Amino acid sequence: MVAAGSGNVLASRLIHRAHATSGWFLYAPTCALIEADRTRRGTAEHIVALPGVVVLDLDLPAALAVAPDDTWAPAHIEYAAQPTPERPDGAVVTTVAPDRWKGRMVRVLDLNP
Repeated sequence: MVAAGSGNVLASRLIHRAHATSGWFLYAPTCALIEADRTRRGTAEHIVALPGVVVLDLDLPAALAVAPDDTWAPAHIEYAAQPTPERPDGAVVTTVAPDRWKGRMVRVLDLNP
């Protein structure tokens, strides 16, 4: 999210694709929105205003999954990337820091050029 707010070209392309392509969505877990906004003020408002972005609430199942972790943003992202009835294949984590996701059970898309 911070990369998108900083002008990352690949993040911008994903945002455009989610807006222009039926069935494409970008998911923004609430904890990740908060962390992104702490890093770069205004990011959360920018992200939630974009078409094609679905904000994932920190509901009870998510809170129970996130609570044991030291850092809530990565834990909420990992939880959100897991398969669900709505997303049987799960979701892909897009990041400019792919090494942070080693050892976690998620698929990663590196946004570095």
